[in-house]
Amino acid sequence: MRRAALLLLALAAAPAASAQPPHGVVTDVRGGPALYAANCATCHGGRGQGVPPPGIQGAGGIVGIGPSLRNVGAGTADFYIRTGYMPLGHPDDQPYRKRVLFNERQIKQLVRYVASFGSGPPIPQPHPERASVARGMRLFIDHCAGCHQVVARGGVATGARVPPLTQASAVQIAEAVRSGPYVMPKFTRKAISDRELDALVRYVEYTKNPAHPGGWSIGYLGPMPEGVVAWLIGAAALVGACVLLGNRRSSE
Repeated sequence: MRRAALLLLALAAAPAASAQPPHGVVTDVRGGPALYAANCATCHGGRGQGVPPPGIQGAGGIVGIGPSLRNVGAGTADFYIRTGYMPLGHPDDQPYRKRVLFNERQIKQLVRYVASFGSGPPIPQPHPERASVARGMRLFIDHCAGCHQVVARGGVATGARVPPLTQASAVQIAEAVRSGPYVMPKFTRKAISDRELDALVRYVEYTKNPAHPGGWSIGYLGPMPEGVVAWLIGAAALVGACVLLGNRRSSE
């Protein structure tokens, strides 16, 4: 009886979702079902089944207004809500990290409700303190550096901006690996074990404040800015040498 009442409350709150401001949320309702109906159901369906009208392509190449949330699990929901990736202002916007618009209690209620749509990965609990930075670096180079760069400062992939990982917590890093947000691939335990995930998280944590014994880091962006700076210094030195030689010739 109580579950039926909650569902009726959620359905009654659903119209508020279409009336909310583009970048706002409805928070003056209580409970996971009502929060979901007011902020998520318009794009993801009343029970997380997705809204796929033909001919509409949304974020990440998803056909429809919003993808199904069946079997996404608590880990995926927690990542998207806690990072501010969701809710989106428009279905074809790229999700990115922004201010979280729900409080802690509301986040837990929403995550619990989305997780009830089926089975799925729980919120991971990584233990990076048990792992090796060197092993994590090898794993990151193999699986992540192609998009995020070797020091996790982000970049550009086909059809997406790749975010830096400097603001990601240990749990959020693990959630992203297991859920594959937006265009990022999802890595199962077969692809990356829990022990390897601990090492991966340890390395990403290290990249937030890495050692740079070579001197100036130039934003940790790799050989490109280093090459540009080297060319500029070299060009300035050559121009200076030419000017000096020209002055000597003219004074003779």
